[in-house]
Amino acid sequence: FDSPEQEVFLGLWRTYDRLRAYEDELFKRFDLTPQQYNALRLLRAAAPDPVPTLTLADRLVSRAPDITRMLDKLEQAGLVARVRPPENRRQVLVSIADAGSRLLDEIAGPLRECHAKQLGHLPKSDLKQLATLLRAARRPHEPSDSCWL
Repeated sequence: FDSPEQEVFLGLWRTYDRLRAYEDELFKRFDLTPQQYNALRLLRAAAPDPVPTLTLADRLVSRAPDITRMLDKLEQAGLVARVRPPENRRQVLVSIADAGSRLLDEIAGPLRECHAKQLGHLPKSDLKQLATLLRAARRPHEPSDSCWL
């Protein structure tokens, strides 16, 4: 490695690749992507209030270059609803549909099992320390109002 920073970055990337495979397999069973799941989770947390599309995009774990297309698919599946408020027709508000909440309930158990496969071999103290280190690593790269700080 050229530097300790490079070693850590490549280690994070490789770890993400290995752990993501479990989630990809899980979400495929439910005809979802991890990003779609993340959007549904965020919308349920905000319910009953709808969330502006751009706010939702900012809160996602990873960037969604085409949030509109992602929401189109979720809406076509009956998992979310979108409305344009009459006072601001340029804004689009998104909320989770009942079917979206039921799907999240259905995924909850298998997702806990997935996370146990991914990281359950680590002691709780190591998981806490890792979470702290990851927050510290991304802190200078997050907006000051980020929910990830």
